[in-house]
Amino acid sequence: MAMAAEEIARLIKESFPDAEIRIEDLAGDGDHYAASIVSEAFRGKTRVQQHQMVYAALKGRMGGALHALALKTAAP
Repeated sequence: MAMAAEEIARLIKESFPDAEIRIEDLAGDGDHYAASIVSEAFRGKTRVQQHQMVYAALKGRMGGALHALALKTAAP
């Protein structure tokens, strides 16, 4: 079951309204994405904590509807 890039962005935006989000479908199959996310919410957090925050925003879809997501996160 594939997941649309727009759905990924919507879920992330719900948790991080200020986020600048760029999503790229790496394989054209709706299962393998790369995402670049910039949000003030990441300030002072480690990279692992930032990624955990994004995974939480995806509400359990990682590993199910969303097979692979390469993340690049940063504070502005």
